[in-house]
Amino acid sequence: MKQQEREPLSKEKLRKYTRLHQKKQREREGLFLAEGLRTVTELCRNLPDNDMLVALLIRETQSDDSGFAHAFSGKVFSISDKECLQLAQTTTSQGVFGVFRQQPDPEPFGEGKKGASFIVVLDDVQDPGNVGTILRTAVWFGADGVICSGGTVDRYNAKTVRSSAGSIYAIPHYGVEHVADELNRLKALGYCIISASLEGKDFREFSFRPEKQVLVIGNEANGVSEQVQTLSDRLVRIPHAGKKARVESLNASVSAAILIERMVLD
Repeated sequence: MKQQEREPLSKEKLRKYTRLHQKKQREREGLFLAEGLRTVTELCRNLPDNDMLVALLIRETQSDDSGFAHAFSGKVFSISDKECLQLAQTTTSQGVFGVFRQQPDPEPFGEGKKGASFIVVLDDVQDPGNVGTILRTAVWFGADGVICSGGTVDRYNAKTVRSSAGSIYAIPHYGVEHVADELNRLKALGYCIISASLEGKDFREFSFRPEKQVLVIGNEANGVSEQVQTLSDRLVRIPHAGKKARVESLNASVSAAILIERMVLD
């Protein structure tokens, strides 16, 4: 897209979009801000419909070599270097931003679901990079959805969106205030609740795989909460090599990826 075809971004919209750095503003507006050519491009490719994109913001000196902005005529705006710095949440900005609508919450998972089903639940996972990576992994392995507890970091945090590599539109997800209540609801629908825990059994010891499964990944420092452990049908751990572990534990997103792969594909 040629530079002269981009309408300058108004000061009013700049203020509105900059405030999307704040969670309360994202929730109030139902919007989120994404940064970086790859992230924005992937989000645009996965749009449920074009109305989910509100605006593309491109630095005035930036060329659109990939041409992806051509499909969104009327929503592309030019920003100055100074405006780019106001919007950026990375050390070195690529000068490409997108303002997107948040997905409407889907119907609660499991209701009326027949056959195999696999859901990932995040119990107070705090690191946005972990949450984004787990979302992306869940998409790759075909999970039905992701549920986040009230203590889990915002799914529309800029780093979460960046780490998900555009997959935030590729899978249904929603948040709940009390994750134990949601897990009890799923148990009543026939789901087996499986929680990752260092105190659990080697996941290879379970030869039977339930048709309906929920995998719970816990907080990076404290693991799955005691309440969730109590209601879980299985506590599973990933065995380490050798007689003694050389590190305390695996990263939450790495643990999730290993368990998701085994629970879905084995």
